[in-house]
Amino acid sequence: MEKTIVVAVESFVKHPLYSKRVKHTVKFKAHDEQNECNIGDTVKIMETRPLSKDKRWRLVEIVEKAL
Repeated sequence: MEKTIVVAVESFVKHPLYSKRVKHTVKFKAHDEQNECNIGDTVKIMETRPLSKDKRWRLVEIVEKAL
C-alpha cells in the first residue's frame, strides 16, 4: 500500500461481567502523502473525507520516531 499507514490505537475496557481490564485495539488506515512513517512511530492523525474504500484519516504529524 503506497502512501498508506495502519495506525493501531490501544485502550483498556472493563469487561462487563468479570470486571477485568481487557486491552482493546482498533486499527485505522491513514494517508501518508510523503511516505515518511516507519514501523513503530507515534503519530497524530485526523479525520478527513473518504480517500478510498478504507481510508478516512490522514497523517498530521509524527510525534515520536521509532528507534
